[in-house]
Amino acid sequence: MIKELKIGDKIISEKDPVFIIAELSANHNQDFDIAIKTIESIKEAGADAVKLQTYTPDTITIDCDNEYFQIKQGTIWDGKTLYRLYKEAYTPWEWQPRLKEYAQKLGLICFSSPFDKSAVDLLEKMNSPAYKIASYEITDIPLIEYVASKQKPVIISTGIATLSDIEEAMAACRKVGNEQIILLKCTSSYPAPVEEANVKTIPNIKETFNVHVGLSDHTLGNTVALAAVSLGAKLVEKHFILDRKLGGPDSSFSMEPEEFKQMVDSVRNVEKALGTINYELTPKVEKGRIFSRSLFIVKDVTAGEIITEENVKSIRPGYGLHPKYYNDILGKKFRKDFKKGTPLKWGQFE
Repeated sequence: MIKELKIGDKIISEKDPVFIIAELSANHNQDFDIAIKTIESIKEAGADAVKLQTYTPDTITIDCDNEYFQIKQGTIWDGKTLYRLYKEAYTPWEWQPRLKEYAQKLGLICFSSPFDKSAVDLLEKMNSPAYKIASYEITDIPLIEYVASKQKPVIISTGIATLSDIEEAMAACRKVGNEQIILLKCTSSYPAPVEEANVKTIPNIKETFNVHVGLSDHTLGNTVALAAVSLGAKLVEKHFILDRKLGGPDSSFSMEPEEFKQMVDSVRNVEKALGTINYELTPKVEKGRIFSRSLFIVKDVTAGEIITEENVKSIRPGYGLHPKYYNDILGKKFRKDFKKGTPLKWGQFE
């Protein structure tokens, strides 16, 4: 059994509900009021947490437009430099304590993805309850060690990771004595094609690394999230936007409020459906067994008449003998007369 973890007041364990995170990301469009309204909507949609990103253009890259910093990999951001993209997408640091405080007032857990040590230091001052390592930072072992040294749960996205990358990231956490690790299956494509989700990897990650596993999902809709939960994901993260018409770097693969709420409701129903391993019948099902098959006399018969396939059959409902006795009773003789529709019982034949 994998040890349970706690993020804020939520427990991550085999038996507790899936932890659902709404990623604010760049979907505030540099407008504080939109950020606040988005957090309000995240709460109404049923999320457990809102996640921020803590970087500035200068803490994640440099202002350079040579070929190395041009985005031209067939993404939705092609034609921009990294610096220009992150300048458009970052969440101002002075907002973040206020956003966290507001989220907490609404009953939401709030934490962030740091992208350098200074971001971690800010989040420590904010008393962040957990940290998320973004997919593209999984190779930044010094950053992971510094994050893990704070002895908070570390959620690591594996979008661009090889097996050895995952092993090294986990070793970095354990090197500083932090075993509070959650790995997220992720496809680092925006939006991600459903056929590349490969959620069957989730139980394999759990078995291989002996940690809780979740999903960071960039596909459209909720199909992949529901499939992941059915395969054991204990955390689901999706980007959230008030309205995709707002635009912005992440708008095209972000969920609007009603879509997110539908996903949350569906996840909760999947959890109910998964239930537990149980072969016991509920009282309702037990009562319904009366409509199962049993042996009935299907023609009027007289005393001494032989039981045949013509006068006794296995039919619904279940008031007669169990059908497993059918071959045993063929050829027996009725002890007296019986009407069609009489359940066959022991003692009626010899």
